[in-house]
Amino acid sequence: MLWVMGIAAALAVLAATAVFLRYRFLFDDPAARRVRSVAGDVGAKRILAVFAHPDDEQLINGLLTSAKAEGAYLAMVTATPGDAGTQSPVVCRQSELGIIRKAEALKNGFALGIDDQEVWDYRDGGLPDVPVDELVARVADAIKRYRPDLVVAFWPASGATGHKDHMRMGLVAEQAIERLRVEGGAAPRFVAYPLISRRSLLKLGRRTGKFVAENQPLPTHSTPGNTASKVRGWQIHAAQANYVAKAYKMPTRLLYMIWDKEFYAVRDLETGQWKN
Repeated sequence: MLWVMGIAAALAVLAATAVFLRYRFLFDDPAARRVRSVAGDVGAKRILAVFAHPDDEQLINGLLTSAKAEGAYLAMVTATPGDAGTQSPVVCRQSELGIIRKAEALKNGFALGIDDQEVWDYRDGGLPDVPVDELVARVADAIKRYRPDLVVAFWPASGATGHKDHMRMGLVAEQAIERLRVEGGAAPRFVAYPLISRRSLLKLGRRTGKFVAENQPLPTHSTPGNTASKVRGWQIHAAQANYVAKAYKMPTRLLYMIWDKEFYAVRDLETGQWKN
């Protein structure tokens, strides 16, 4: 009887290993060049992240923490306080969600080592309704203040997740940088667009995943994700703490043991080419 139980246990381990490796395959992308640090690879010493919502920075923990370890200056702009989000779990009155999520964004930014941080008060879900010139002017002003040589922003055509706020802020970042270049201002040399692996989008993302996969560039860089930082970040973002666990139907820590890389398309604005 014991040998039967032993065989059953061994088969269970093999099955679990097979599932783990299958998911690891989905969350990888052979098109990307492996680097220890995106900032280090391009020589960036000052980085500005431009995002739409609290918790968007969870996509780039590895980039931020590796850059900080190398002595880089970090700044971040978040355009909305996330007031229209669905709480998971419910931690406050919905009318106060923007206050809570703004505090969570600031707290997670501090934990990530961000030196300067702004959370603006545009309506969550309403960024496409804001005049583009208004947003472009504000992002351009932020770039002038923080003087980054690397800006991290969403790819305008897909926004990493297909969210319209993400796509709008990606477009705004592009136009702000172009405005500064035309004016001869302090424009960054590099832009990095965080991406989600195409395989996982097509396999797990349904219609939205297919849209994103078909409208994002190929990654140029793959860098280690910081699993501990990502898990801690979702604990800090208490109103969204269960978000990824529900979305991917697995515990958060296990997800980031599988999804242990970050992918970026990095563009060199001086040459106009992708940074390979």
